[in-house]
Amino acid sequence: MSLPTTFDEPILLGVIGGTGLYKLSCLTPVAKLTVQTPWGLPSSPITISRTPSGFPVAFLARHGIHHDLTPSDVPARANIAALKSLGVRAIVAFSAVGSLQEEIAPRDFVIPNQIIDRTKGVRPSSFFEKGFVGHVGFGDPFDAALSEVLAENSDVLLGQKLHSKRSASDKDLVLICMEGPAFSTRAESKLYRSWGGSVINMSALPEAKLAKEAEISYQMICMSTDYDAWKEDEEPVTVEQVVGNLTANAANAERVISAILEPVELAIMEKRVGYTLEGSMRYAISTGPASRNKQMAANLDFLHTGYWS
Repeated sequence: MSLPTTFDEPILLGVIGGTGLYKLSCLTPVAKLTVQTPWGLPSSPITISRTPSGFPVAFLARHGIHHDLTPSDVPARANIAALKSLGVRAIVAFSAVGSLQEEIAPRDFVIPNQIIDRTKGVRPSSFFEKGFVGHVGFGDPFDAALSEVLAENSDVLLGQKLHSKRSASDKDLVLICMEGPAFSTRAESKLYRSWGGSVINMSALPEAKLAKEAEISYQMICMSTDYDAWKEDEEPVTVEQVVGNLTANAANAERVISAILEPVELAIMEKRVGYTLEGSMRYAISTGPASRNKQMAANLDFLHTGYWS
């Protein structure tokens, strides 16, 4: 079916699909957009669907619709900028993860609240560059209000658990983001456990940082596929094991999406979600007006129209 390539309404909610989640089967698409940004094209065309109430939702496949992008190659700046240009104020991002804790079993879901960065500096991690320097607060990498809405409404998993800060008695759920594409060594996996890591993936960064710079509320929902490499009584994680659990996780992810759409829509419409970062970047620039790179200024105007022009 050929879909319209334009959509004239603001789209306030975005969903980013990770490994195994390449479309929103629970919704009927109404448009498919190709969005050019100053940072290039996003990972995939952006599919627009409507909820039963008519609320539009934008979906983007992080690794491409045919999964042809490694975690290091994902054009994260283009992805976030494209969603921002459509009006998106909140992003729910899905990702496959390895578990670093016994209580987080394969096929469980996790809503983390903290990140430790183990990427290696090969991914462009900011919209700001030489000639236009800006800084963003990142003490709380995920949006607490959005996290709460998701935790309250994601209890629809078939036989699996949902782990959130609420269910963990206020214990931090820490996501380790590594470079990849290889999985961890056993020594690395044990190190991350000693740091208090809960789960590990290759996709949370720079996605979460860029969302902050774009003033978008962001929360990742993690889908556990394995116990990483730390368990001495098990073989290290294999692709076959991951793929098997991904199939089950994808079905559960669709149930979660169906359950969260209405409450997230309501939270956005009531401005409980998606508005706490509004205006936060306006005064985050360190470079004086006379010294700002003009091309960078034009690029950033795409992201925050009128802030610095």
